[in-house]
Amino acid sequence: MRPTLPDAVFAPATSRVLWLPVHVAIIAGCAWALATGQVPAPLWPVLSIVIGICFSGVTFLAHETLHGGVVRGRFAIRVIGWIGLLPFTVSPQLWVAWHNRVHHNHTGKQGVDPDMYPTMEEYRTQRAARIMADHFGIGRQRLLGFASMLFGYTGQSTQMLFTARKRGFLTPNLHRRAIAESALGWAFWAAVAIAVGFVPFIFVYLLPLVVANTIVMAFIMTNHNLSPLTDVNDPLVNSLSVTLPRPLEWLTLNFGYHTEHHLFPTASTRHGAAIRDAILARYPERYQTLPLGTALGQLYGTARVYADHTTLIDPPSGKTWPTLVPRPRTAATPMVMSAVSSSSETANERTSPQAAQGVA
Repeated sequence: MRPTLPDAVFAPATSRVLWLPVHVAIIAGCAWALATGQVPAPLWPVLSIVIGICFSGVTFLAHETLHGGVVRGRFAIRVIGWIGLLPFTVSPQLWVAWHNRVHHNHTGKQGVDPDMYPTMEEYRTQRAARIMADHFGIGRQRLLGFASMLFGYTGQSTQMLFTARKRGFLTPNLHRRAIAESALGWAFWAAVAIAVGFVPFIFVYLLPLVVANTIVMAFIMTNHNLSPLTDVNDPLVNSLSVTLPRPLEWLTLNFGYHTEHHLFPTASTRHGAAIRDAILARYPERYQTLPLGTALGQLYGTARVYADHTTLIDPPSGKTWPTLVPRPRTAATPMVMSAVSSSSETANERTSPQAAQGVA
């Protein structure tokens, strides 16, 4: 597929760096307004939401940068990555090991991919897996499960930081470096708390962090947690792309083009639509996409334990649901030889929820 794509798809999208000063300026301006009482108290939550959106924006930028899709040069990548992940105080060293190396190389693999939910065997034998699935995992029409949206990325990244050496993600030296990078972030936010005061800090950082967690987790959970476990790392099987109105896709740096991202991790998601069209030109029946709201609804209505590779199960009730699977090719399914234009398509036209699921 790569030879069919323009060279520009694989060149660094250096202009993306401009998002960083824009987001930082907005965050700083809102923080100053909150700390100095420049806005009335009823508007403080509004500014918190704005800061939270910017937090998620710099996180998406850091993700793309640490994959090499924005700039070249290790120092520049690490600096932008650290600043971008600062809202969550995630170490770039940890992120590259956990996400780039382990998650991307073993996506959907049982017991290896750190971002997948447990199997029934793990549920039965691991107390932590049972607690997460029964009380905090989104699904089973349980409102408490949305706690994993509000705090999930913060919780998972903290857990990964302190277990990275045990999991074999980082050597002792690199683990110490990762802790130091995160500690520098903790010190930064402690200094901000001292500078602005306790109550403003709630609106400058804590509430925005909840907003950012919710936005980021909405993508993270829909990217893979409706998909099957896979022994072979096939992004057309174990990944789901999600769609939003175009202005929101622009604001979130096209992060919803996730199947495309797993096929070409070092390409900027600015080119997600071009990669999607290349997929549709060759594998129209295998490409899986849903509107983000639909995917979240399916997360809410299903369960987060795997009975087998393609079946989700609610252990207490025994109720099961199929994971998303690509449609099988039939004789009636043509091999499309030209890119599919998306200028006037809606998300539902690209792939219906039923088609994405592979079930009626």
